[in-house]
Amino acid sequence: MNWQFGGIPLHPLFVHLTSVAVPVAALVAIAVAAWPAARRWLAVGAPIIGLVALVSVPLATSSGEWLEHHEKETALLERHTHLADGLLPWSIAVFALLTLWWGWQRFGVARVDARGLVRAVGIVGPVLLVAAGIGSLIEVVVIGHAGAVSVWKG
Repeated sequence: MNWQFGGIPLHPLFVHLTSVAVPVAALVAIAVAAWPAARRWLAVGAPIIGLVALVSVPLATSSGEWLEHHEKETALLERHTHLADGLLPWSIAVFALLTLWWGWQRFGVARVDARGLVRAVGIVGPVLLVAAGIGSLIEVVVIGHAGAVSVWKG
């Protein structure tokens, strides 16, 4: 696929989408884990935000791989592209956990009679959401920094 529009590479556009969507999804994951009011307010919006972030990652990486083949290869660019491969698993985790957490809150808690299970999921779920949120935040910052360095110092 030709990842340009009007002769201009689309990678910066998708990178900006990703650099906003992934942190927003991560912060939403942390918010719904820690704050019951956010859980009710965001409801199905939380997994939708996670889905936007998830979809943005392959767009950014695919357009970046296309751009990489049209630019001079440098060690800084290679580091950036290597790091970028690590964001997709984090985005999948955030989306999956947001979806599962929403489904659990919406359908599971009221239908499960085992209080021990409800308590266990009530502890494990938020811990996983916070961990995935923090992991994806760190990953997107490290990747973005490496990309900026490769553009401005490469």
